[in-house]
Amino acid sequence: MAADTSPTVRRRRLASELRRLRIEHGLSMQEVAERMELTAASVSRIETGRRGIRPRDLRAFLDMYGVPEADREPLLALSREARQRGWWQNYGDVLPGEYATLIGLEAEATSLRTYQQTLVPGLLQTADYARSVIAATRPGDTPEEVERRVSVRMERQKRLTDDNPLELSVILGEGVVRQHVGTAQITADQFKHLIEVGRRPNVMLQILPYRAGAHPAMTGSFTVVGFPASSDLDVIYLENMSSGLYLEDATDVRRYVSVFDYLRAAALSPADTTTMLMDTQNNLA
Repeated sequence: MAADTSPTVRRRRLASELRRLRIEHGLSMQEVAERMELTAASVSRIETGRRGIRPRDLRAFLDMYGVPEADREPLLALSREARQRGWWQNYGDVLPGEYATLIGLEAEATSLRTYQQTLVPGLLQTADYARSVIAATRPGDTPEEVERRVSVRMERQKRLTDDNPLELSVILGEGVVRQHVGTAQITADQFKHLIEVGRRPNVMLQILPYRAGAHPAMTGSFTVVGFPASSDLDVIYLENMSSGLYLEDATDVRRYVSVFDYLRAAALSPADTTTMLMDTQNNLA
């Protein structure tokens, strides 16, 4: 369990419980919406965790579902905790909502498995590499905005070294190693950092070489976020140029986990990955 509890995860747990209660009572979202004088879209946002719910409004839902008084306090506590602020919310001026949600999930995740085709993931980027990526992908940002985005990435990385560090498994497409970002020195320093961080017991780093051929993740990068509680199902995060998408359906999650396992088996071993990174770093130096 992470040291700092995540309001994002609390909201997600509460949403899951409200969805379960509705289904148990055989009600549709539209029926709940009519009884609560809400729109079906509002009920949907609450049940997917995209909208918070105040304790007094939650009580109205619990009244409708006939939840006994003795069973209410844990749910009300979730509602109160979900309204707390996470550190990342101080960067709301530069954080898109989807990215802020990812950081909130990371804050309480126990594991993160990610396949990246073109870039080193933010959790493993050096400050200079991150600065170069942000400047290239967000050319309209001011220098101050770039630095705030860099600060967010550096803060995120504390999850790898806190008291209960995140278990991180990363598969990089070989294109990540061949892609120069910033100056040759910045790229070389990034590869040196990957070599160093790959030695940590909670980090598994592998490269998927070109010679592995066609594979089921050729359509794009993805991340699987895992949680300690069995009630908190894994989440798949897909990122594009302008936004992010979260998949929580069990079938989707199983598919991506299966693809990640395939990539892990096809990728170089951690030792061979280190060798490739060292050779590439030496050629850049």
